[in-house]
Amino acid sequence: MSLHIYNTLTRSKQRFEPLVAGRVGMYVCGVTVYDHCHVGHARVMVAFDVIYRWLMQLGFDVSYVRNFTDVDDKIIRRANELNVDCKALTDEMISAFYTDMDALNCLRPTSEPRATEHMPEMIGMIEKLVDKGLAYVADNGDVAYAVRKFDGYGKLSGKKIDELESGSRVDVDEAKRDPLDFVLWKQAKPDEPAWDSPWGKGRPGWHIECSAMSCTQLGATFDIHGGGMDLKFPHHENEIAQSEGANGKPFAKVWVHNGFVNINQEKMSKSLGNFFTVCEVLKKFQPEVLRMFILGTHYRSPLDFSDQALETARHGLDRLYETKRRLASLCEEKGVRSEEHAYALRFANAMNDDFNTPEALAVLFDLARSINRALDQGEDVSGIAGDFGTLNGLLGITQQDAENWFQSDDDLDVALIESLIAERNEARKQRDFGRADAVREQLAQMNVILEDGPHGTSWKLK
Repeated sequence: MSLHIYNTLTRSKQRFEPLVAGRVGMYVCGVTVYDHCHVGHARVMVAFDVIYRWLMQLGFDVSYVRNFTDVDDKIIRRANELNVDCKALTDEMISAFYTDMDALNCLRPTSEPRATEHMPEMIGMIEKLVDKGLAYVADNGDVAYAVRKFDGYGKLSGKKIDELESGSRVDVDEAKRDPLDFVLWKQAKPDEPAWDSPWGKGRPGWHIECSAMSCTQLGATFDIHGGGMDLKFPHHENEIAQSEGANGKPFAKVWVHNGFVNINQEKMSKSLGNFFTVCEVLKKFQPEVLRMFILGTHYRSPLDFSDQALETARHGLDRLYETKRRLASLCEEKGVRSEEHAYALRFANAMNDDFNTPEALAVLFDLARSINRALDQGEDVSGIAGDFGTLNGLLGITQQDAENWFQSDDDLDVALIESLIAERNEARKQRDFGRADAVREQLAQMNVILEDGPHGTSWKLK
């Protein structure tokens, strides 16, 4: 099965064919670095990390660009509140971002441009738009985009221009000719970061940043543009208007949007105050648990956040790690070879169907069950075990040593389990079968199943 991706622009799932054979250019809108990332941000990063991994697995040479917005009203406001320099704040938040994403096992993109590093490109794009009559200098000196002059505005979001309300991050200003118009360049205000431009000192609007950075890094037209569903309008709609208006070429070929993270059926966001930062969640759960939780729902569907859902994800990881632990012992004894099998094909079909990670995880659990069943019966698992680690790695899970995983599990006392197994073995040696059975029952109450084999006693979780 070839790769099929749901394209927000066409509102359909379609076969993916890159603009250049064997190569993929992908741009994903990153974070505005004024505060720590919350779980909604984590979902974006994990979703596109998996997409990145799978594209590379298919053999594509992927240029993955993800930006940092490091100049913005919110950044300036937060820096003023903390009485720190804007760059000091953004540097600190970028460092914190890396700490979170590295913990979640997200691969670094091939390029991570900062908005402040692309001022000449932004100014150049705005000049093109002004020259073409698609932008104008407003009465207050700001430069604004004339939305009604761009044919096709609304094609991504499906919104009709006459029904739209102004949707930029800045307040509606009477200096605009139309409430729908959005700011490309803002005139400088006292004590704010500012750069020289043909329109005087100022700074860019939010939307122009991504247009300039994506086109600079990947060209006027590239394969995939991604981000959260909340960016579809107005941000991505405005990116299309700016980029296609300036360059006269189609912008992104495929648009990919992940769904919201909800709490009590309401979108998680900083503006609503109902968010949990990644670092807060990681104080209670291991990073792979949060990653597993995100992968358990298709990236386009809403994701309901709760401690119970995270506990479910943790138990699922326990099952996979238990299989990994058993295989590690097997590999030490006689090795495992990797060969193509039905599980790998099912996994590939799931991922090729719009990156269906819930179905891919289902394949992994089926594979784990087959491996454990075969091991319980003393059968050779070399024909199916080799891909277990590979498939897990493509989802970025079970990347720790299995023994370390269980030792870090607060609900699983590995030392006690091993001690009880040793006590049972000694009781059996002394032919105290009553005590041996009692220990087995004690372990069963802990959801531990024992297997006695020629190489001793092993255990697994129910």
